[in-house]
Amino acid sequence: MTGHRPEEVVGKKIVEVMGETGFNTILPHIKAVLSGHRVEYETEVHFKDVGPRLLHVIYVPDKDQLGQIDGWIASILDITERKQTEAALRESEQRLRWLASIVESSDDVIVSKNLDGIILSWNRGAERVFGYSAEEAIGQPITIVIPKDRQNEEHEILTRIRRGEPVDHFETVRQRKDGSLITVSLTISPVKNAEGKIVGASKIARDITEQKRSQEQIATLAREAEHRSKNLLANVQAAVNLSQSDTPEGLKQAIEGRIRALANVHSLFVDTRWIGAELSTIATQELAPYSEKSKTRARIEGPQVVLEPNAAQTVAVILHELATNAAKYGALSVANGQVDLKWSHEADGQLHLRWTETGGPAVQKPTRQGFGGRVTEQLIAQLKGKTRFDWRAEGLVCDITLQA
Repeated sequence: MTGHRPEEVVGKKIVEVMGETGFNTILPHIKAVLSGHRVEYETEVHFKDVGPRLLHVIYVPDKDQLGQIDGWIASILDITERKQTEAALRESEQRLRWLASIVESSDDVIVSKNLDGIILSWNRGAERVFGYSAEEAIGQPITIVIPKDRQNEEHEILTRIRRGEPVDHFETVRQRKDGSLITVSLTISPVKNAEGKIVGASKIARDITEQKRSQEQIATLAREAEHRSKNLLANVQAAVNLSQSDTPEGLKQAIEGRIRALANVHSLFVDTRWIGAELSTIATQELAPYSEKSKTRARIEGPQVVLEPNAAQTVAVILHELATNAAKYGALSVANGQVDLKWSHEADGQLHLRWTETGGPAVQKPTRQGFGGRVTEQLIAQLKGKTRFDWRAEGLVCDITLQA
């Protein structure tokens, strides 16, 4: 233990063997035992060719025949390995406490079961997710949280665990105590005893119900965006195809105006998450350029009606066509002309719109249908609606009926 042979230490003073520093360490204990006290202490001593060792030392006074203390008897036990073992045990216990704390406080489900599928442990995350308390769950089969139509999954999982195979990120459905179903991601690992034999499994389950719902919503929105994009492109194509003019500049302006009407109504769809657009807002947008100087030039009256996207786009383009025609040839082409847009919404879903122009130039019924009229009739017909133009002398009246 000390690294010294007997002949190297017998007959020598302690200070010669231990050195000045080592001797000063034990000197208070020597004084205590020589004063008649039993001394017990632990200390670290550096021995030749051995290095530091932890010692448990007991000094007992040694007396002569007259009862006088003339020395002491020392019992020295090397406890280095024992102390190292105790330190390792404390460290292991600390790690276990940390691990237990992590398991218990985790939001995820962390449970263990034996090879028969019987629950052995159940953390607070499991209580929160599944609704069973630890007292209710421990000792019960894990199938209490597995829907009847998925019971075969447990047999397959246990078969893999017995072979030592882990199960990673298995998405499935589990059942709460109240009967509701949730989507979970499972990770299951074999648990071995000290001999390396598989005796059970640990299971971590994360509730991903909201995540899956969000993914489904994103997929739905992606499909909806694709549909809307195709619909928008189709409407743009129709706006181009239905546009004509005597000059290239006139054609450009006609196309730009119709596409602008579509863009305006699409900005309203964003606010309602593509539910549709409110009719009065569509009308206000299209007639706003003609109401800047006088609010009475374009008057709007009707109940609140939310049009679904297809109907909203059609109405926006038609109001653009009517306003453009009025600005060129009708009531909005003169300072005192007025436009009234009124609508009613019947219980059966029929929407009736009436566009009335007054105060403009005298109107004569055209000998042939104009291009704007054909555009309006074609767009409304696509929605299975009807259009009627009444060319009164005091101004155009256009009645539109459609299902909305």
